Amino acid sequence: MAKTSNDGASSPPDPTLSGGIEAASSSEGGGRSSRSGSSGSASSASSGSAGDGSEARASADSVASAGEPGRRSDSGGRAIAARKKQYVIAPRQPDGLQAMSFQPLQFSALEQALRSSNDIEVVDTVGPKSVLGALADGMGGSQGVLVARMTEQKAAVLHQQGQGRLLVEHDQHLNLMEPALRQPTMVTGMMPAAAGGPVLNAVISVVGKDGAPQADAEVSLFGSMLPASGVTDANGQVTLSLFGETRESVRGLYVKPKADYWSFYQRDPDISTDEANVVGLRALSDWPSLAGFPRQRAYGWGQKAMRLDQLPGNYRGQGIKIAIIDSGAATSHANLRGIKAGFDVLNKKTNPDGWDQDTLGHGSHCAGVIAAADIASGIRGFAPDAEVHACKLFPGGQISQLIDALEYCIDKQIDVVNLSLGGAEVSEALEQQIVRAKRAGIACIVAAGNSGGAVQYPASSPNVLAVAAVGKLDEFPADSYHAQTLDQNVDAYGYFTAKFSCFGPQVAVCGPGVAITSCVPPNNFAAWDGTSMATPHITGLAALTLAHHPDFQTPQYKARGAERVERLFQLIRASAHRVSLGDQSRTGFGLPDVLVAVGLQTQAGQQPAQAVAPQQAAALAPMMAGQALGNNFAGLVGNLGGAQVYDPLALDMARAQFAAYGGHWPPLHVGAFPLPKQYNPIMW
Repeated sequence: MAKTSNDGASSPPDPTLSGGIEAASSSEGGGRSSRSGSSGSASSASSGSAGDGSEARASADSVASAGEPGRRSDSGGRAIAARKKQYVIAPRQPDGLQAMSFQPLQFSALEQALRSSNDIEVVDTVGPKSVLGALADGMGGSQGVLVARMTEQKAAVLHQQGQGRLLVEHDQHLNLMEPALRQPTMVTGMMPAAAGGPVLNAVISVVGKDGAPQADAEVSLFGSMLPASGVTDANGQVTLSLFGETRESVRGLYVKPKADYWSFYQRDPDISTDEANVVGLRALSDWPSLAGFPRQRAYGWGQKAMRLDQLPGNYRGQGIKIAIIDSGAATSHANLRGIKAGFDVLNKKTNPDGWDQDTLGHGSHCAGVIAAADIASGIRGFAPDAEVHACKLFPGGQISQLIDALEYCIDKQIDVVNLSLGGAEVSEALEQQIVRAKRAGIACIVAAGNSGGAVQYPASSPNVLAVAAVGKLDEFPADSYHAQTLDQNVDAYGYFTAKFSCFGPQVAVCGPGVAITSCVPPNNFAAWDGTSMATPHITGLAALTLAHHPDFQTPQYKARGAERVERLFQLIRASAHRVSLGDQSRTGFGLPDVLVAVGLQTQAGQQPAQAVAPQQAAALAPMMAGQALGNNFAGLVGNLGGAQVYDPLALDMARAQFAAYGGHWPPLHVGAFPLPKQYNPIMW
């Protein structure tokens, strides 16, 4: 959960900042007086002249410098200390603050104040890219966010002197939603002594069809202590060393090929130390449902499970714009050559057009499921005629860059955004941008996460559609690693909830996320697992629904806005049917159906299109009772034109509860309507 920039420690006022913050508020008129007692401007405070707090400034500077890296130690060399960290700084959205007589901060004055500080480095400014973006609602009159480097102490001072009107958050790194390798149980982190203990050296040789060596395959051996991992060379071989292990203590062997083959996993392998251990991989095309692939075009099992193969040929997502915020999209791939637009957020100052280089393959895999070209070979995506924009955010993406990517989406009037990513902590700055995007008519479809725990952020936001992952028996070889994702919740049709998939009341629907075959660079295919793979199925479905469902041809829902987005989410949920034997916290409303979602069919016994979110369903109330919803935004929902939006102070929600219960407060035990906790801007 989000924390204060100094983990809750209090800090003294800093004269180098108080003047700048005060200037920002007073420039709009009606600004409140500074609690620090300093009335000087940012420039005068920075000058350190007599009579304007120079002694206090010197004291604050000494506090800041104490944590600066690069100081010399008495014993020689460079002493280790905490480095300056990167922060996202933004005026807080004033929707709730205005009701409490707070005035929003002016962005230009805030930026000037920060740039005037000697020990704060402003590294980037993220704001509207055009007049269209500047007019988009949701940022409370501000013009974007600032990205700056400073010490934790300085960030704490800045937050304190913002007096509740300023967000100061760690610019946390984001993760792609690809499941980490599940190690066998009882693996410890102990490191055996370098000398005297046993060492197991094993050569692993990975081959494919006709004994062809497979280079760049990831290989891992697991024992009772630290695992050993490596990548095969040009001869398809890698030597791994397990310290403190014997042949009898080796518990698992995992091989993940680069492309075109199924993965391999052997529990309790019989490992030889005297000769090479050969692993023969199965080609993807050897699997019955992929016979002739990729020379002949195929639908993935997940697409067929959602009945994409039964959709009329003219339903192709025409006129819809989709953004995939990921690791880029390799346009060298025959199925992805139709992608013509994008934005390299990582290198926006040096090479903004580098979005077509995908070193990880993750974004290309997502793009293939969503919109792979309908050609004679490879796979076909859900919406091959949609206009796809690839926003490159990985490797190394951060919250500020995701905000920048969403700004691009607002500017380009994107309809649907695929977010197969997440972070460890809630970000209010990012939430403000998600709300802004929703109000601009952008639907964010987000992966729930692969930790096997609670739904991660931003999937936990009430302003997005969260997607969990399911698998299906007989869609992968039994000796592939995909089999390790299987749990006991298998229904009569073979569907099961994936072990790695995050769960919780925020899950709206589930998507196929085990053994999903799609595009990887340069012109190959791979079968991967993850909520990252489930989410593109729902993104593609969303594009088809927007393009072809009759509701979006009417004036009410054709106009861009939050109401249009919420209607799309309702239709997707209403099209779903239950799969697996897992509870709704793992599957939401279930697996959506393409034909129902686009309005071609109605589902027997389906819930109406006005279906409420799973966390509001009466059947889930016992499960929800007592849950700390302050950790996942479920209790921070307001109302804007019938659509859910983030309400920081829960003022709109409180009024709605009061009205819904006939002028009486709801009982405390009702899980779907928890009374809002006292709002704290940093500690969620």
